[in-house]
Amino acid sequence: MPELPDIVVYIEALEKRILGDRLQRIQIASPFLVRTVAPPISDAEGKQVVELRRLGKRICIGLEDELWLVLHLMIAGRLHWKKFVGAGLVPARSTGRATTRAAPTKFSKRNLAAFTFDNGTLSLTEAGTQRRASLHLVKGDAGLGALDPGGVEVLDIDLARFGKILQSENHTLKRALTDPHSFSGIGNAYSDEILWAARLSPVKLTQRLDGEELARLYKATRQTLVHWTERLRAAAGDQFPEQVTAFREGMAVHGRYKEACPRCGAKVQRIRYATNETNYCPKCQTGGKLLADRALSRILRDDWPKTAEELG
Repeated sequence: MPELPDIVVYIEALEKRILGDRLQRIQIASPFLVRTVAPPISDAEGKQVVELRRLGKRICIGLEDELWLVLHLMIAGRLHWKKFVGAGLVPARSTGRATTRAAPTKFSKRNLAAFTFDNGTLSLTEAGTQRRASLHLVKGDAGLGALDPGGVEVLDIDLARFGKILQSENHTLKRALTDPHSFSGIGNAYSDEILWAARLSPVKLTQRLDGEELARLYKATRQTLVHWTERLRAAAGDQFPEQVTAFREGMAVHGRYKEACPRCGAKVQRIRYATNETNYCPKCQTGGKLLADRALSRILRDDWPKTAEELG
């Protein structure tokens, strides 16, 4: 799932391409995508883009008349940009000014929607068969607020505020960091990287952190998010970010099961649950202890290894 660094880079790329442009046409291919009925999605057509904003892991496209298109890409949703190079100028809706108009987008099985602007088309695709991505059209700040899970921006708060939120309930660090009601934009991938950088176990309970560990986690959270935002921004350059993935080259532990930890060389381990997995270094983060994988440990019981050394 695209997280804070990915969404920031998406929005920066969109600002360069559609800010000030007019949204000419919206094509919806999947009936499951649009989650609101009022105002109707057609009300967004013909409106100029006046602002772009991130709301957690959502991309918000602000239009005239206080309308907001809000995209949540979920796990497999991705955005693509195709610059329009068609011929002919036609009057733009409601303004009368000349603008280039693209032909309707031809959809593949993965396409969920297409948004045609003055100079190109933004398309939304989703891999797999499950349709989880969503599109809302809402009115004003009140409409946006109804979609806001309420998590704070870690880069905007100090250590004291971070600690108060983190330790308001006694959850595992993994859960606390990825709770959108607590912190904005952190998900499965970057939480793994944050906890590795902080040398903390993903299952350590928030209220058992001492002051030094809390400060370490706060620093690691901020540094990890800034580092990856800058890295993805540099990788995209002037191009639209097409290679958005949860498993990136250069990550320390996320998606690197059985590969060597870049800090100590121990084999990265994982806990699998539902469609997610937590990756960690047993030497750096858990004192050599292996965390039980629910599915495998249930099957193996006493044969489940307890330490990294037992893996050989």
